[in-house]
Order: sequence, then C-alpha cells, then structure tokens
Amino acid sequence: MQPSNMKNSNLNGATLVFDLDGTLVDTAPDLIRTLNHVLGESGIPAAPEDKMRPLISYGARRMLVEGLALVEQQLSEQHLDDLFEKFLDHYGNNVAVESAPYPSIVEVLETALKAGAKLGVCTNKREDLTRTLLRELGLHDHFMAILGRDTLDVYKPDPRHLTETIARSGGHPDRAVMVGDSATDVATAKAAGIPVIAVSFGYSEIPAHELGADIVIDHYSEFMVHLPGLLKG
Repeated sequence: MQPSNMKNSNLNGATLVFDLDGTLVDTAPDLIRTLNHVLGESGIPAAPEDKMRPLISYGARRMLVEGLALVEQQLSEQHLDDLFEKFLDHYGNNVAVESAPYPSIVEVLETALKAGAKLGVCTNKREDLTRTLLRELGLHDHFMAILGRDTLDVYKPDPRHLTETIARSGGHPDRAVMVGDSATDVATAKAAGIPVIAVSFGYSEIPAHELGADIVIDHYSEFMVHLPGLLKG
C-alpha cells in the first residue's frame, strides 16, 4: 500500500532522522519480557506491562528502577547493577522475538528513499543492540547512519547527537526533520533547530500533543501529508 501523498514527493536533499523505540519499532514486548525475566530470576514479582510502556524511552536501567518500585521492591546498588547486566545480556539475545515495525513505516522508508531522501536513526539505545534489532527486522540497510547512546560522547537531548546523525547520513540540518515519540526527542530537535514530528503511539508519559512538536501523527499513513510543509528549501 502506498502511504498517502507519497507517490509524487521529491525529497532530494532531505534527511529524515528517526528515533527507534516507540517510533520505528514497537519494542515494548521484548523489553518488558526481559525486565520480568530478570526480576523473576531474583524472585521478584513481574511488573505490569501497562505501567511500564510509558517508561521505556528512559532506558533499561530506569525500567529496572521503576519496575522494582511498582512491585514495591528495593535493592542495593550492587544488586541493581547485577540485574542491569543480566537485562542487557538477555535482551541482546532476545531483541526481536515480538518487536515489530509500526504499521506502514516500511512503506514510508522505502518510498522516501526512492524519492531521494537520506535516512538516519538517532536513539539512546546502545548502538550494537540497535543494529542487531534493525538487522533482525530487515530494516538496517534502509539507513545511511545509525547512532546509538554510546556512538558519540554525547546523546539525546544533546543536539549534537542529532546533527551528527544528519551529517553521517550525508544530509544538512537546513533540510532535515526529526521523528520521535518523547519529550527527549522533541527537546533534541528544538535544540538543534530541526523541525520535529511526534508520533502518538509511542512510549511517552506526556501525551504527544503536549510535547511541543511541529506535527503529531497517529499513523504513518499521515506522514507524507505533513512532511513537505516542514522541509526547508
């Protein structure tokens, strides 16, 4: 299916940079399963999925802290460190069991590439985990640059994380758009002077329409309807 208003778009010189978790891919099932796996190994009750989903954008360690709080458990820093290492190990081996690209995103990426756009990923997930996930989902080769939390000495909301992703994609900030699901994504884009689209189906504790994005979409079929108005030049 051709996403709305994409067929005749000319995106030569445009760079589209996507966040990963909650933006490109619904990773919640595997992240929460990993969380509850490592909690269960320590005899700790499972954290409720509905309470955990909005917290995913904060990263794995914060997920552990919040998950423990939800089940009224408190651990020493050493025990928390041990659980964090177990989390990363288990997740690295189960990164794409149930995780899936959001509806229509594959069509958006492929059509954007055909229209001349350059694509990048800017995420606070570790780069190795990001690349593994994207490879397993068949998305890796759509992107000219993939930058994770540990790729540079800075990460979102530092705007250099975004501007370096644009540069490594072969693009320019003057004709770029950021796509994300969280306050961190919006703050990063605004600090870099880049227009930003927020998706409403991600993992934000704050409703998407309150994040301050230039555009909010509820489905990727709406993406190209709004994109031309955000691109400069």
